[in-house]
Amino acid sequence: MQLLEERVSHMEEIIMKILYMQQEAQIELKDLRHLHKKAEERLERFEAKVEKMITEMKEENQKFKVIVEKAIAEMKEENQRFKDSVEKIVAEMKVDTERFKTNVEKTIAEMRKDFNKKWGELSNRLGTIVEDVIFPATKPVLEKYFKCEITDIHMNRKRKKDNLKDEFDVIAVSDPCKTVYLIEVKATPKIEYVNDFKDKKVERFKTLFPEYNNYNLVLIFASLRIDEDVVNYLTKNKIYAMAYKEWEYMDILNFDKLNQVRGE
Repeated sequence: MQLLEERVSHMEEIIMKILYMQQEAQIELKDLRHLHKKAEERLERFEAKVEKMITEMKEENQKFKVIVEKAIAEMKEENQRFKDSVEKIVAEMKVDTERFKTNVEKTIAEMRKDFNKKWGELSNRLGTIVEDVIFPATKPVLEKYFKCEITDIHMNRKRKKDNLKDEFDVIAVSDPCKTVYLIEVKATPKIEYVNDFKDKKVERFKTLFPEYNNYNLVLIFASLRIDEDVVNYLTKNKIYAMAYKEWEYMDILNFDKLNQVRGE
C-alpha cells in the first residue's frame, strides 16, 4: 500500500511538472507570438522606410536629370552662339582679307603701271627703248598672239650688201611657222615714220636678208604709247601696233582688227 501511494505521489509530481512545463510553454509561445508580431511590425516599418527612401531617390534622380538636361541644353545653346560668333568673325575676316588683297593688288598694279611708265620714259630719254622695253617683251608677246615658237631673235641687227646697208631694231624668226617678224621701234610714233617703215625699210630688209624670202613677213610697229589715229593707220596698212596697254603690259593693240582686215 505504501508502495502504491509512493507511486501515485510520484505520478502526481510528474503530472505537475508536465502541467508546469505546459504552462511555461504556453507562456513562451505567447511571448514568441508577441515577438513575431513586433518583428512583423518592425519589418513593415523597415519596408515603409525603404519604399520612402526609394521614392525620395527617384524624385532626386528626376530632379538631377532635369538639372543635367537643362545644363546640356544651355551648353548646346552656348556652343551654338559660340559657333555663330566664330563663323561671323571668320566671314568678316574673309571679307577683310579679300578687301586687303584687292587693295594690295590694286596698289601693286598702280605701282607697276607707274614703274612701267617711268621706266619707259627713262628708256626713251636714254635712247634704250629697244633694249629695255621692246626686246624683252617681243618673244612672249609674239608667242602669245601668233602661237608660233620663236627660234631666233636679234636686236639692232645690222647688215651691209654692196652699197646698201641698214640696221633693224628687232628681227624675230619662227622656223616652225616659216614666219619672220620685223619690228620697227620709234620713241615718238608718227605716220611719216610708218610710211618710211612700210615703203623703204621693208624693201631694204628683203634685199639684205634674202634667206627669209620664202618666209611669211609680219610687220610690227612698236613704241611706248601709240595714239589711236596712228594705230588706225597701221591697221589700214596691215601693220601690227605694239605698245603698253594702259602702262600695264606690252601688248599688240590692233591684233583682232588687223586680222579682220587681213581676213584671218
